[in-house]
Amino acid sequence: MDDGPAELVLLAAVARRHYLHQQSKVEIAEELGISRFKVARLLESARDRGLVRIEIVRQGSLDVDASARLQERFGLAHAVVVDTADADPVAVRQQLGKAAADLLSEVLTEDDVLGLPWSRNVHAMVGALTSLPRVEVVQLTGAIALPDFDSSAVDIVRRAARLGGGSARVFYAPFVLDSRASADALRRQPAVAEGLARASAVTKAVVGIGHWSPGGSTIHDLLDAHERAELAARGVVGELAGVFFDAHGKPLRAKVAGRLITIDAEALRAIPEVVAVASGAPKGAAVRAALEGRLVQGLVVDHELADALLAG
Repeated sequence: MDDGPAELVLLAAVARRHYLHQQSKVEIAEELGISRFKVARLLESARDRGLVRIEIVRQGSLDVDASARLQERFGLAHAVVVDTADADPVAVRQQLGKAAADLLSEVLTEDDVLGLPWSRNVHAMVGALTSLPRVEVVQLTGAIALPDFDSSAVDIVRRAARLGGGSARVFYAPFVLDSRASADALRRQPAVAEGLARASAVTKAVVGIGHWSPGGSTIHDLLDAHERAELAARGVVGELAGVFFDAHGKPLRAKVAGRLITIDAEALRAIPEVVAVASGAPKGAAVRAALEGRLVQGLVVDHELADALLAG
């Protein structure tokens, strides 16, 4: 039997006092002449009936509710979900870059050492930065030359360091070489060896995540068909700064890694906080794997990718 109007009005009166006027249960009980236990039951009933709805309202393009759910679901240090207004990949990258820049400016301190690899999303983030604390910025990978990007890994690191007035630890090397022998020779050069070794000091890093498919990873598209097939056969679902990993986030030692100039899986795992910037539901499997393997501890993602992660 439904409650009559008197009971419903009592529910509303108790809810108004508690949620709108911030009165305690004891104060409401004294004012209405009922026990505080009945007040608690009335508040619970008001929520159950839908008389009271608690809503977390998004702030601008930031979906704070989805961000909090993502952070709680995966035990992340930081999670930011951006409600992108445009489906254009370049526009999405710019919006995520701005969100990542805002997050980095907020959480980075002068006690940190920042690590940055080459990545389209990292490029967008650094382009959106307006200030940083005075920190050392370390290059984590070699550079990739793409026709639609005019910044190398060196440019990314130097711009970030210049914003805070800190030092930039850079080296000149491509990300992918034509042979292991060429990569080994380059890694023996003092500037490259010292630059990659400096990754051991990094406390926070921002990276992109590639999923193992055409167009889903820059590294994927730079390898030949035999190498791509070999990695797929080994169960690679994604890569992060050139570190390949399987569906459980376990790094895989691939033969082709010998011709990449980048940090290794051990160096990546040693970084206390790695924040990944990624977008699109197709990257869901790769991002989920990176989370399972604890390769990343923070996310900046669009709503499409957040929905895919929360639905799994």
